[in-house]
Amino acid sequence: MRKPLALAPLLLPSLAVEAAERLKFDTSYQIYDESNGRISVESWYFRGEMHFTEQTSFRYQFLSDAISGASPTGALPGGVQPFLADLEDVRNGILGALSQQIGDHRVELEFSRSKESDYLSHGLSLSDRWELNQKNTTLAFGFNYLDDSVKVFGLEDQTKRSYDLFMGITQLLDKNTILAANLTVGYSEGYLNDPYKAIQRTDIVSLPDGAGGTIDIPTVNLYRENRPDSRLRGVLQMQGTHYFDKVQAALDATLRLSQDDYGVFSQSLQVEWRQGLWDKLEVTPFCRYYRQNAADFFQNTLDEVPNANPEEYPAGKGPHYSADYRLSSMNTLSLGIKTRYRLTENIALSAAYEHYDMSGWGANQAPTAAYPTANIWTFGVSIQF
Repeated sequence: MRKPLALAPLLLPSLAVEAAERLKFDTSYQIYDESNGRISVESWYFRGEMHFTEQTSFRYQFLSDAISGASPTGALPGGVQPFLADLEDVRNGILGALSQQIGDHRVELEFSRSKESDYLSHGLSLSDRWELNQKNTTLAFGFNYLDDSVKVFGLEDQTKRSYDLFMGITQLLDKNTILAANLTVGYSEGYLNDPYKAIQRTDIVSLPDGAGGTIDIPTVNLYRENRPDSRLRGVLQMQGTHYFDKVQAALDATLRLSQDDYGVFSQSLQVEWRQGLWDKLEVTPFCRYYRQNAADFFQNTLDEVPNANPEEYPAGKGPHYSADYRLSSMNTLSLGIKTRYRLTENIALSAAYEHYDMSGWGANQAPTAAYPTANIWTFGVSIQF
């Protein structure tokens, strides 16, 4: 006998933090693999949540990423300077968050730490979820802070600090429909360059010709990129979810708009169809499209930057320039499918596949070879007691 509402709690996000399960645990393994020998990342995630009482809970996460492969340096392909540079690193991270229910408020304090061979990040977050209107309306607001240390060859360790203020509202329209909107304003300052990204310039070297004159020889050199030493950004995200009783499925759509003072305006739209089957299986095909224009200071070469006087160790003062393809005019398209199978009342298995494709557009795009195509596989298991 079919139970059309059996999967509704899975397919619709919950507004409240439930305390029915005292212990939750899940682990997942992900492979991110770019084509043509580019970047490959193997990731392990371990997450858990413990409810000490109905009012107090603690959640945590451990992650480990092994990164290898090659990434564009910023040089043009086919030239004398290497277009790709090999890299290899391991990132380990930990996160812990203590949550307390105080009346209609759910207050959470979160700490995080992430370490790579050349990067160390510490984070602090404080947030509040305020339930109103018989728990049909939830207001969320909070603050995030990141304190990062970056190792740069030839310099002392550089610092980077980021601050985010966020607020949001989630409204339950009826038993099957939820609307949400969130606004984040963020500011970063300090060393915002990527120490592994460069930009090329054609310089002229004059040599004596042996007859009292000179011979001008063009040479192509690489210089470190120079981004501004601060960045202000705003992100607006709107989401709607509706559960269809008759077909035991939910439609979820998320629109995200972002603008920063680099001049980058981006838009993304993700649509998911979460289909419940046989009371235990959930299948979710999804599509995500992203588009952005280039940063004001994006250039493929320094030859295009007037009055450029590149320094060996740029400190963020103008003129600014970067050939990082991630700051160019580009589109990305992701197509994929996620599955989740409830093996028992307390154990669920999950698997996902995503194909990711990036391409440039317009006059301010990077060389075609800079944009990656990737396949992403994820496998996981979730246990609750």
